[in-house]
Amino acid sequence: MKILQDIWIVERSGIVIFHREFDNVVSPQLFGAMMSALNMFAEQLAEGGMSNFELENSRFTIIKTSGLIFVANSSKKYNQKKVNKELKKISEKFIKLYSDKLVNFKGQIGAFSNFKNEIKDALEQKPL
Repeated sequence: MKILQDIWIVERSGIVIFHREFDNVVSPQLFGAMMSALNMFAEQLAEGGMSNFELENSRFTIIKTSGLIFVANSSKKYNQKKVNKELKKISEKFIKLYSDKLVNFKGQIGAFSNFKNEIKDALEQKPL
């Protein structure tokens, strides 16, 4: 079952190195900067920072691993454990496929664009 709508992978500096969005509502780089700032703020308040937040009908789930922030949104109707499990699988796949490119990352975000083909089965498609 496809439970994730959008996904952003954000580098420590706030640069979005990969994104796949259902509806392009906000600039990916603006979103990345906001997520990076929110994460830093949350880490000051509580050890480990933020793991999710909700807006009206959407839930944003956050996993931090290997110096990256993985953010996905889903409908609140889906069980949080299932969403976490799906995002964890995606983060592990990304790290496995691109660990060599991440070590030498110098801002070339196009290097990760093919990842959308690797995760298309996990993401909801926009109805026509």
